[in-house]
Amino acid sequence: MNFILTLVGVPAGLAITGGNSQTIMTATLACWLAIGTLFLRRWPLSVLVLSMLSVAAFRTGELTAAGWVWPATAALTALALSGRLRAAVITAACGLAYGFIWDTLVNLDHGTDWALAHVGGETLWVAAVLAVATAYRNSLRWRTEVARRLEQDEHERELESRRRRAEERVEIARDLHDVVSHTLAVVGVHLNVALDAFDADPAEAKESLRLAQEVRGRAMTDLKSLVGVLRDPLAELGGLDRLVEQVRAAGLEVSLNEFGDRADVPAPVATAVFRVVQESLTNTVRHSGASRVAVTLRYAPGSVVVDVQDNGHGAETPADGHGISGMRERVAALGGALTAGPGKTGFTVRATIPIGGLP
Repeated sequence: MNFILTLVGVPAGLAITGGNSQTIMTATLACWLAIGTLFLRRWPLSVLVLSMLSVAAFRTGELTAAGWVWPATAALTALALSGRLRAAVITAACGLAYGFIWDTLVNLDHGTDWALAHVGGETLWVAAVLAVATAYRNSLRWRTEVARRLEQDEHERELESRRRRAEERVEIARDLHDVVSHTLAVVGVHLNVALDAFDADPAEAKESLRLAQEVRGRAMTDLKSLVGVLRDPLAELGGLDRLVEQVRAAGLEVSLNEFGDRADVPAPVATAVFRVVQESLTNTVRHSGASRVAVTLRYAPGSVVVDVQDNGHGAETPADGHGISGMRERVAALGGALTAGPGKTGFTVRATIPIGGLP
């Protein structure tokens, strides 16, 4: 992108400002500066210094007739975005100072007022570019921090949830022990009575067996209840509103639309839905550069459909490192399917999770 902008912007800018004194030299300068942008990611300061020296050489050699710093805008912006704002300011200031001295003391074709006007205009341009680059960098840093906090909060919630589940399991294990031991003891008593009375009093033996069967039935009901509590975490859909508010704090416009009754969603499916939404929003904050994201949940008798769409660029090929693989495995474990990739207006994550047959 920097390559194209420089290759097109430098000739256009020189034409607008009247600095295109020699078309061939203008094209040469544009090509040279554009080539330099290919190395901005690795050596931003070196490319900026070399670009400004090239601009100064063309200008002092009267190969171009305008601009001391602005032709190197791409390199200046890249250096500011890399977090080296002070270096960018100092380098630009040196170039502007040199340009002012040259125009006032060496190039006697123009007066001091002309030099002040032109260098002053470039100074305003440099200030605006650095301000926008700094604001954009701060916005990215804020989004990264919000995404980090989301992950940290989720980690803490997971640890707390595990601790609570461990405590619950200890209590349930005690209850399970009490139920089993009591049931075995009572059933054993009735079976002994039935065995002793089997020949002498068949009616009493039959009644003892009936009572043993009733105790066994009540015990099975209690055991089913305890086993149900031992299953994975309860539905977390109630935390969606808080999750959305956290993402809004990152500067994103988030809408949450739900159709159907979330109360009918089984706990394993509800947990998977929450995790898919959470991971999708985290990826949007961290990677997509989006300004708007829409979360749509459709609760149907046979399935839940999750749709998360943003207006960012996402990634051309969804990476496992972004959590796509983890979401897909979680959904597949419940018999569902998840797709992720570029949509019509941005990046889209869509999951369909069946609920038939789940408790």
